[in-house]
Amino acid sequence: MRIRAAIAVPAASAAAAALLLTAPPAHAATAGPRPAPCVQGALKLRASTVPGRPTVVRVSATNVGGRACAVDRVPLVTFGGLDGAALPLPAGGTGRLRLAAGETVHADVRTIVRTSDPQARRARSVTVGDWAGRWGRVFTPARLGTGPQVSVWEPVTTWWQPSPAAADRALGLSRG
Repeated sequence: MRIRAAIAVPAASAAAAALLLTAPPAHAATAGPRPAPCVQGALKLRASTVPGRPTVVRVSATNVGGRACAVDRVPLVTFGGLDGAALPLPAGGTGRLRLAAGETVHADVRTIVRTSDPQARRARSVTVGDWAGRWGRVFTPARLGTGPQVSVWEPVTTWWQPSPAAADRALGLSRG
């Protein structure tokens, strides 16, 4: 199967500083202390297919905690029973993203281009998490609306975006 390995979050502060300079303007770091990573229970994760597009899953994360916290700039999306994770689109999306209390971010995940692809694999679930190697939430195909299984081949995920429309644009589903 062709799913590439997840991208690890770099530990070097120099690399982190360089990545912060490439943050989208809506989520650029502000002066002041960096928020700590979101703890389990501080994020409400949701996922479902994009209407009319069964090969695209929209995920969202809402900070339900009482203070700002940080998530990885790209959601970690893995597929049950298969190796690897969805690759970020565009590449190089490691780094932190600050989420204010009550803020929601969105990402689109294209699981496969053509479901008829003879190399397609089938996953029993999709797991969405905020940091590589940490917790996440598992979504079944029935909950996502993909049918009995999720078709997967060379999956990609957008960076977290401020709206579903922005996630659609980042994946190339709409223009403007």
